[in-house]
Amino acid sequence: MTQTFRTHILRITTGSTETVADLTADCEAFVREVSQGRDGLLNVFVPHATAGIAVLETGAGSDTDLLAALRDLLPADDRWRHRHGSPGHGRDHVLPAFVPPHATLPVIGGRMALGTWQSVCLVDTNKDNPDRQVRLSFLG
Repeated sequence: MTQTFRTHILRITTGSTETVADLTADCEAFVREVSQGRDGLLNVFVPHATAGIAVLETGAGSDTDLLAALRDLLPADDRWRHRHGSPGHGRDHVLPAFVPPHATLPVIGGRMALGTWQSVCLVDTNKDNPDRQVRLSFLG
């Protein structure tokens, strides 16, 4: 079987609040288009120092719970040494240590092999930069 590598950039506007943006439909559409029914891997990567990619349930409160947990774990206050931007912005630069900037997902028969309640999400706590790019890459 010949392997192919395809990539696409999503442009996401997250706004001025902490956000968990569901990218699942965009990922599914990309995989459908490029996989041609093949097995492979989808890599989702955000090339920003203050955002991450998570696989979690959305719509039932888990996305809100994640943001609340991150606020508890990484408060937006003056404890951070990294001090440019809005108050507490240093915590945004620590976020990718907890929510990594990437996820790699199996693609089986041209479909992402997610669990029933799993979604692919961009996690962005940085209120200073609402314009994000997410790179989708398929190898199969």
